[in-house]
Amino acid sequence: MTKQTGTHQKWMKLDNAAKIYPAAKRRNWKALFRLSATLTEDVDPAVLEEAQRSTLARFPGFALKLKRGLFWYFLEHNEGGPMVRPDGPYPCAPMDFKENGGFMFRVLYHEKRIAVEIFHVLTDGTGGLCFLKTLVAEYLRIKYGADIPRDNEILDCSQPPDPEETEDAYLKYARDVGRSRREPNSYYIPGTTEADGLIHVVTGQIPAFDVLSRAKAKGVSLTEYLTAALIMAVDKLQRQRVKNEKRLKPVKVCVPINLRSFYPTRTLRNFASYVNPGIDPRYGVYSFDEVLSAVHHYMRSEVTEKLLNAKFSTNVRTETRKALRLTPLFIKNIAMKLTFYAVGDRKSSTSISNLGAVNLPDEMARYVTRMDFILGPLSRNKVVCGAMTYQGTLVLNFLRTIKESEVEREFFRYLVRLGIPVKVESNARW
Repeated sequence: MTKQTGTHQKWMKLDNAAKIYPAAKRRNWKALFRLSATLTEDVDPAVLEEAQRSTLARFPGFALKLKRGLFWYFLEHNEGGPMVRPDGPYPCAPMDFKENGGFMFRVLYHEKRIAVEIFHVLTDGTGGLCFLKTLVAEYLRIKYGADIPRDNEILDCSQPPDPEETEDAYLKYARDVGRSRREPNSYYIPGTTEADGLIHVVTGQIPAFDVLSRAKAKGVSLTEYLTAALIMAVDKLQRQRVKNEKRLKPVKVCVPINLRSFYPTRTLRNFASYVNPGIDPRYGVYSFDEVLSAVHHYMRSEVTEKLLNAKFSTNVRTETRKALRLTPLFIKNIAMKLTFYAVGDRKSSTSISNLGAVNLPDEMARYVTRMDFILGPLSRNKVVCGAMTYQGTLVLNFLRTIKESEVEREFFRYLVRLGIPVKVESNARW
């Protein structure tokens, strides 16, 4: 439900996916992610500030602050906008909403880079990418007079917002039949937590054709290929630490799924699900082809409209139960925290989120040299990976909150062993 005043969202319910994050957040952790574009010239902060104001007016679903009600958190219209700031020493640092004017996103710049960091309550990667692309288009329009074509991925800021862009698609498309969320816990990647909150980022740049051609030759998707390689890396590390095969645990990778592929919605709020493909190492040592086959068949069987619908419908049905609706928020928070830790991060060892190939119109692409997606740290899993392809280059950003770089090191080494060239850069010790 949304109450509107003019083009503004006066208040809005949280979508089904967003409800868990206010309950699960902590002072030093919020579910953030980052998207960035690197330009051909240094960023002009004053122009970026103007571009943000123009973009935010077109995205009322971002001009919101989180409010605590008696029974649920809700979103309320927030005036103005956050200050455009220089980027910090590392991405996805904890966000203080109060210091940020109540806003749950921030726009950052460093030399040639424009970045946005977003709390998952507002949107998912697809919605965030739309915001970033529109922001950069506005910046280029103001700075250079660039005449950039607008579409559903680069919005026209001179036009009023479309109400469909803020719809709760989970609620709209949920059915009456759900499915169990039970599955075995996964191997937990150990490590030494950085005492000062330092976040490491290790980036691998890969010619997209080299990976795609190998994936195609195996009859699998790019995401399936990368997921299998990541499973192989984590499986090897677990076997090095756990010598008793009977004590080995499943190695699973959380893979987000964009539900817009299945439903005709234009929502810019959260509308994604996930699957956890993996292997059970207790059954023996797996070859890469065996892991690849397991991932491929799991994905093809699980990533269907009916099964994904049943998964998110289970959550929607739970949310709409009268007894739960009337339960005070402080009790809901306890229950949701327990649920988050029970059926969330524990079910996977790590996560890889691939936003796919980003295409920009020529009028815009001439100014943009690189695009990046960085998935913020999960509550329990301290190593995660965000992927994006732009202008023929696949960029894989591993983010971790532990000192040890074993996972990404082994992953990139494994790709090299498969014959795939990798250029590595890092803000950490490598």
